[in-house]
Amino acid sequence: MAQIGQILVDVPTMQTNDPYSYAIPTELEHQVQVGMRVIVPFGRGHRLVSGVVVGLSDVTSFDGKLKPIETVLDLAPVLNTELRQLADWLATTTYAFRITCIQTMLPNLLKTQPKRQVQPTTTLTPAEMATYFPEGAPRDFDATKLDDATVAGLLKLQRAGKVEVVYEVKDKAAAKTTTGIAPALTPAKLQEIADKVAKRAPKQAELLVYLAQMPADKVVAQAAVAKKAGVTPAVIATAADKGWLTKSTLEVYRDPFHQPVTPTRALKLNPEQQVAVDRITQAIDGQQSKNFLVEGVTGSGKTEVYLQSIAQALQQGRTALMLVPEIALTPQMVNRVKARFGQRVAVLHSGLSKGEQYDEWRRIDRGEATVVVGARSAVFAPVENLGIIIMDEEHESSYKQDENPRYHARDVALWRGQYHHCPVVLGSATPSLETRARAAKGLYTRLVLSKRAKAQPMPTVHIVDMREQLKQQGDSDFSEPLMTAIQERLDRHEQIVLMLNRRGYSSFVMCRDCGFVLKCPNCDISLTLHMDTHSMKCHYCGHEEAIPHVCPNCHSKKIRYYGTGTQKVQQALEKLLPTAKILRMDVDSTRRKGAHERILRQFGEHKADILLGTQMIAKGLDFPNVTLVGVLNADTALGLPDFRASERTFQLLTQVSGRAGRATKPGEVYIQTFNPDHYAIQLAQSQDYERFFVTEMHMRHQGNYPPYYFAVQLTASHEEEAVAAKAMFQIVAALKQGLSKDAIILGPTPKAIARVKRKYYYQVVIKYKQEPQLRPVLEQIRQAAQVPARHGLSVTIDSEPMNFM
Repeated sequence: MAQIGQILVDVPTMQTNDPYSYAIPTELEHQVQVGMRVIVPFGRGHRLVSGVVVGLSDVTSFDGKLKPIETVLDLAPVLNTELRQLADWLATTTYAFRITCIQTMLPNLLKTQPKRQVQPTTTLTPAEMATYFPEGAPRDFDATKLDDATVAGLLKLQRAGKVEVVYEVKDKAAAKTTTGIAPALTPAKLQEIADKVAKRAPKQAELLVYLAQMPADKVVAQAAVAKKAGVTPAVIATAADKGWLTKSTLEVYRDPFHQPVTPTRALKLNPEQQVAVDRITQAIDGQQSKNFLVEGVTGSGKTEVYLQSIAQALQQGRTALMLVPEIALTPQMVNRVKARFGQRVAVLHSGLSKGEQYDEWRRIDRGEATVVVGARSAVFAPVENLGIIIMDEEHESSYKQDENPRYHARDVALWRGQYHHCPVVLGSATPSLETRARAAKGLYTRLVLSKRAKAQPMPTVHIVDMREQLKQQGDSDFSEPLMTAIQERLDRHEQIVLMLNRRGYSSFVMCRDCGFVLKCPNCDISLTLHMDTHSMKCHYCGHEEAIPHVCPNCHSKKIRYYGTGTQKVQQALEKLLPTAKILRMDVDSTRRKGAHERILRQFGEHKADILLGTQMIAKGLDFPNVTLVGVLNADTALGLPDFRASERTFQLLTQVSGRAGRATKPGEVYIQTFNPDHYAIQLAQSQDYERFFVTEMHMRHQGNYPPYYFAVQLTASHEEEAVAAKAMFQIVAALKQGLSKDAIILGPTPKAIARVKRKYYYQVVIKYKQEPQLRPVLEQIRQAAQVPARHGLSVTIDSEPMNFM
């Protein structure tokens, strides 16, 4: 009986979670494995699409003749059993399709897109050639980039058999190679030749002696041979010609660690740290899928708890996975982990080149790396035999993916912990309310680190009322107390961290005569002024245009800049403090590869006095000479129409305050705000997380918000507002019909920013406690949305959204 493959196909216009049956060609029988990627013909036009083998069998329920698999893309499966099961679970919980979840798990270089070309099969008339093949050669066929008349004409030619579409499938994954050297003769023979040529060719003799000492079965990179033997490539070439050695292609890994690190040893733990490590170690030893919350104040030594717990897992021959929320944090954390565990560490994040990502992924897949550190997507690393999973700064919203599949890395980590029977450690100074509430219910074991690791005092936090400062010194980004504190630190050669959670030069440009604000033509949002590129930019769609000098509305020249961004603050600081060296760290200054690492290294080496940045500098950074932290505007997030606004403000202020006074010198923090009496700001001043937790939980209970209720957000978008709105009203009608009366349905309403990238967005939010029919109703909505999606109407489902904006 012929072998049959069950293939999940990747057809964006009509996805399904059900695999299709394909015949496996005789020559490939028993060679194709589950987890491999393949190319298969699909549909009536037999177009070639990529797919993943999810099953093999000898029988099928399909009555007709099965199409055969065209080709395989891999020599070995790219998905192991665990990741296939994880994809199925992810598809169910995030209302995504299985193939989308599988694509998300693979590194970018393993994602392939067939390229289509249309070419003549017979001699076309001169008129046809001029119309459809003006360059006289095959042309790329992308219906989205061709006008309707051209597509219609090509379809007629295709039906007449005059043209055909050729699919070119290229796997983009390329290994990096170098020349490898291996001895071609026995050690005794090589030594004999070396003795003969020693006088007339001493360099050849040195190479022969080195070759005689090389293991017979090992291939060594030519560069390493040349260096260790002290010879040139020319000498190696001569030796190859004489048959003393053989050359071959040797695969080498691209190294994402650009800086050497000094090895470190385990530090002595304080009693609280010791308790935490002991409890986690017990779970590792007992292979228990226990979940821990390490709630430790900033500077309490959570990282050392992580490192010693990882060491315990490695000691047992198991592996470790550690997640950090942002690329900005990875350089420091990776260096610490690498300093402790050396070459066993692999790093995965989007700041690496595609080649580096691919090499690190394969090192993990082959079992060569046993400790993986990375940002959100590293949670899918193909690590076998996990002994511990750690998620640092677990409260961070960047752990939630904002496109399909809309997963939260914490949920994936907990699933993998169950699968591997290993503990999951969630760490934070300011845990998310959901995590802290689960710990209160006993679902997580709470381990508290209440003191700083080296017994340093917490920094003194001052709240500066900017309403008073406005009366005294007018509109300024810097209050008098903060400027005095900055000058004191500069005089003492200490360092300062300043945070302003808004990039660019100013928030918007407005005409003082008519009030016109320059907006993005594609989005319902004002453009931000950027002085470094002398342009107005949209931070949502990337639209860019020149800075206006005359109002486009009333032609007045009274155009003024309002609000403040990091660029403007940097310019103001350079004028106020001409001798101070300032580094700026925001999305604009860290676009280039390695920029995060370079800026942090310069600051760590005290090549700058002030590090100015957005929230990316608030977390995890550890510089012993930083004694002052300034928050220029604590109100940025407070005014947002978002039920997590207070929580985010408290977390951000607590985290950034923790950058001060982490070594022997005491730290001080100045928080500038127009809302000095707000509970989030008051409790951040006293670093009182527990009181904030109780206060905020009370507010959430009153408003029926998570963690008291589960939530799902559905969004419809289209270029025409009426189409998006109508779709959302139809969805609400389906929800009301399918769900119980206990479900709270909010909406439909336009989103807070109603238009982005020329599309209008409408949303509905469902809040519920138990809703058995929710999943089937949402699955029905998702399936029904696929047909209108071809006409530009997009419907998305976000389970447990991070915000309702």
